[in-house]
Amino acid sequence: MAEAQAKLRIDKWLWQARFFKTRSLAAKQVSGGHVRVNGNRVLKPAQAVAPGDVLTFPQGRIVRVVRVEKLGERRGPAPEAQTLYFDMTEKKDTPPKNPGFEGKGRPTKKDRRALDLSRTQEG
Repeated sequence: MAEAQAKLRIDKWLWQARFFKTRSLAAKQVSGGHVRVNGNRVLKPAQAVAPGDVLTFPQGRIVRVVRVEKLGERRGPAPEAQTLYFDMTEKKDTPPKNPGFEGKGRPTKKDRRALDLSRTQEG
């Protein structure tokens, strides 16, 4: 009986650890072949995971690599969920840059005339 408590379905664990908003989204990622357990691709959401397993899966634009530290009993708040795993994902030094506001705002009428004039002289 202790063996049954030492494992948990992978879709349920991913949901409890708050990597996916719903359990069905987690199951869809697993059944789509996007999740690996200890380097082996998993296709069934009923695949059991245990503490010590390393999971690799895409989340947004990054590939997450996490080690299962313990199995959860419920889907609790985020601080509780973060105790379920150790994040081994490589951290990027610089986050992607978003286009910034240059402070210039909308071009003035003089700027627009100059732009129109430069376009007509090129063509």
